[in-house]
Amino acid sequence: MATDTEVLVLGGGSTGCGIARDLAMRGLEVTLVERGNLTDGTTGRMHGLLHSGGRYAVSDQASATECIEENEILRDIAGHCVEETGGLFVQLPDDSDDYFREKLEGCRDCNIPARVLSGREAREIEPYLTPDIERAIEVPDGAVDPFRLCVANAVDAEAHGARIETHAEVIDLLRDGADVYGVDVRHDSGPGKRRHAAPGSTEEITAEYVVNATGAWAGQIAAMADLEVAVRPSKGVMTIMNVRQVDTVINRCRPKGDADIVVPHETTAILGTTDEEVSDPDDYPEAQWEVDQVIDTLADLVPILEEARTIRSFWGVRPLYEPPGTATQDPTDITRDFFLLDHAERDGVSGLSSIVGGKFTTYRAMAEEISDHVCGKLGVDATCATAEEPLPGSENLAVLEDGMDEFGLRSPVARRSKQRLGSRASDVLETDDANPVLCACEGVTRAEVRDAIQQSGTDLNAVRIRTRASMGNCQGGFCSQLLATELHPEYDEATARSALDELFQERWKGQRHALWGEQLSQAMVTYALHATTMNRDRDPAASDGSLEYGAFDDGEVR
Repeated sequence: MATDTEVLVLGGGSTGCGIARDLAMRGLEVTLVERGNLTDGTTGRMHGLLHSGGRYAVSDQASATECIEENEILRDIAGHCVEETGGLFVQLPDDSDDYFREKLEGCRDCNIPARVLSGREAREIEPYLTPDIERAIEVPDGAVDPFRLCVANAVDAEAHGARIETHAEVIDLLRDGADVYGVDVRHDSGPGKRRHAAPGSTEEITAEYVVNATGAWAGQIAAMADLEVAVRPSKGVMTIMNVRQVDTVINRCRPKGDADIVVPHETTAILGTTDEEVSDPDDYPEAQWEVDQVIDTLADLVPILEEARTIRSFWGVRPLYEPPGTATQDPTDITRDFFLLDHAERDGVSGLSSIVGGKFTTYRAMAEEISDHVCGKLGVDATCATAEEPLPGSENLAVLEDGMDEFGLRSPVARRSKQRLGSRASDVLETDDANPVLCACEGVTRAEVRDAIQQSGTDLNAVRIRTRASMGNCQGGFCSQLLATELHPEYDEATARSALDELFQERWKGQRHALWGEQLSQAMVTYALHATTMNRDRDPAASDGSLEYGAFDDGEVR
């Protein structure tokens, strides 16, 4: 049977993109399909922590060891995606001395660099920590941009010949007897998103081997071939604050529980998280009380959070998996280790393997293990190079240290641009055209936006994950229309308006549960701005000319 590709990877999160890159670098023909945008699932809804392994040093030392090993690798190969913030496990008066000692010993058992700080030393590092702090353990946690890293993997996979298909939903696994040989996909009909297939079409993609890397959705995909993969999705709620209240990852040094971490991320701080098992990763209840709980609990660690403004909240699902027979009742007790399921060996069905469990920090190791497995199945003699070869943008980070005004930008903007672009900064930012800042919150310039549009077409959410434009305090209120304008003249007005609507709806989705106090005022400002300048509330009076503008402006300055 003729095949369309040697290996078909299902899922465009960190693991799927890592697998596509690994296999493509080994010379295999690879196609990846993802039902939404890259990072549409769990990857785009994580809290941005590059784990040192410290969080698992007591309860799950195998995962802790994997985390510190991959932490060190990612700092080398993906430096432009990582901020080396460091991390503190903070002990308060009510926290156990015995657990503090267990945490310290566990870190050292797992080769995680760890040292004890007094309360005074910890507050010298983070002045907004509560005065009640008794002591802390310092570990090499970091902050990572999951969007930038995932896209970098996909870009490098494409550079090595892979086909990356976003907005392509798997609607069926193709199975002939005891062999899986491909999938049927349905392509999204949204404007301008498809490069390889017609919008609204369906496509059969056949392959010599299929890899199920869909995370929390792995069980649903496997069921299409009458196979069972017992993933246990666990919901986590996170809240994004308007500024960085801390510059170091802050963890509560106590046994696992809800709301025990603050992660500084770009211009914001992300607070998390809860841990609740759900039955369907696409259908779980939103609960305002969880957002309140996260903020109230973490204010014990960082009291200034009580005065801070919440700009949005979001929910993600962890793709937890444990081998059959374990029957753990509490999802927080399930290992964060990953598992490779060979369905030929386990179920007698060839042509398919699933990779489940794991964490964002260990995505590269997961990709390496299953890529080794696939090469063995296909008789390919090729080794992994992803631990040594830097990702696009991280080849030569020395360029980030060169003059801050090199591109004629104000220094803070230049610094942010270089951090995002890494070694690609010169190629993107050296332009004879005017290069104004389009997203003031995140310091994103026109050159960056145009570069992202070249990669992703009219999908402004794809532009967002590449640049962070619209992810700052105003959540797109002041910049979303500027991003849409950059689609002209290559794309027509209807296409630009549709792209704007889609971006703005995605931004609004996460704000609905943060509408109180100053954030409610911010939302009303955005509404008024868009309604009066672009008629986005569809007021017919603005369209037929009967709107009395004098009612909005009586000419007096107040």
